[in-house]
Amino acid sequence: MYQYIIKRLLLMIPTLFGAMVLVFILMRLIPGDVCEVRMAGFGVYADQEAIDICRENLGLNDPVYVQFFQVIKGYFTLDLGESMWTGRPITHEIGLRFQLSLQIAVMATVVAILIAIPLGTISAVKQDTWIDYCVRAFSIAGIAMPSFWLGIMIILGLLITTQAWFGTPWMPPIVYVSPFEDLAGNLTQLIWPAVATGYRYSAVATRMTRSALLEVLREDYVRTARAKGLLEKVIINRHALKNAMLPVVTIIGIEFAFLIGGLVVTEQVFNLNGLGKLFVESVLNLDFTLTQQLVMLVVVIFVMTNLVIDIFYAWLDPRIRYA
Repeated sequence: MYQYIIKRLLLMIPTLFGAMVLVFILMRLIPGDVCEVRMAGFGVYADQEAIDICRENLGLNDPVYVQFFQVIKGYFTLDLGESMWTGRPITHEIGLRFQLSLQIAVMATVVAILIAIPLGTISAVKQDTWIDYCVRAFSIAGIAMPSFWLGIMIILGLLITTQAWFGTPWMPPIVYVSPFEDLAGNLTQLIWPAVATGYRYSAVATRMTRSALLEVLREDYVRTARAKGLLEKVIINRHALKNAMLPVVTIIGIEFAFLIGGLVVTEQVFNLNGLGKLFVESVLNLDFTLTQQLVMLVVVIFVMTNLVIDIFYAWLDPRIRYA
C-alpha cells in the first residue's frame, strides 16, 4: 500500500506539470490586454505609454519562455506571485476565500451523505414499494432543481415563514463570519447554501447507492448469507452495503472536489465571496497569474481527492490489493 501511495504521488508530478503548461498557454491565447482592462476598470484613461509601463511592471513584455520559467520558479520557492488586477499576493487573495469554499464543500458533503446513504439503502431494500417510489421522486427532483434556484426558494421561504410566524422577515446574514470568531453566526449563514448544494449533491448519490446496492443484493454470497439465517439488518450493513459503497465513494469524492471552486451562481445567491466568484472575476479581468494559480489549486484538489478515494477503496474492499 505504501509503495502504491508513493507511486501515485510521483505520478502527480507530470499531471500537475501538464495542467500548468496547458493553462499557461491558454491564458495567453485569450484576446485582450490585462493592462487595458485594469486601467479601464479603475476609470483611468490610458495612452500607449502608460500601457507599456504597466506591461513592463507586470513582466508581460518578457519572452514567453521567461514568463514560464518564472512560474516554475515560483512553485519551487513557494511564491505564487501577485494578482495582476489588485497587486496583492495571490496567497492572500486565495486564503481569504478558500476557508469559506472549503467549509461549504465539507458541510454540503456531510448533508449529502446523511441524506443519500440512508435513503438509497431504504429504496433498495424496499424496491418497488411506495417508499421506493417516494425516494426516487425525491432524488429526481434534486437532480432537476439547480442548487442556486433551490437557494432562492430557501431565502424566500425563510422570509415568508418568519414574516408569518414572528411578524418580522428574516434571512441569513450577508457578511461572512469565521467559525473561529462566531460559530453560531457562521453556521446561521452557511447552513442554507450547504443544504441547497447538499440536496442536489445527495440526489445523484442516492440514485447511485440504490443501483449499487440492488446489484450487490443479487450476488450469490448474499443469498448464502440469507440461507444461513442471518438477520437482514446484518446482511445489509455488514456484507452488502460496504461492497456497494465503491461507486458511491467515487461520486462523493468527485463532487466534493467540484464544490471547492464550482459554486459560482450559488455564491452569488447567498452573497458569498468564495473561490468560484474569484475564479470568474480573475478570468474577466484577464488576471493570468491569479487564474493559473486557481486552476492549479483545483487540479491539486482533484488529484488528491482521487488518491484518497483509491486508498478508501482498499479499506472498503479487502480484495483490492495494490502492488
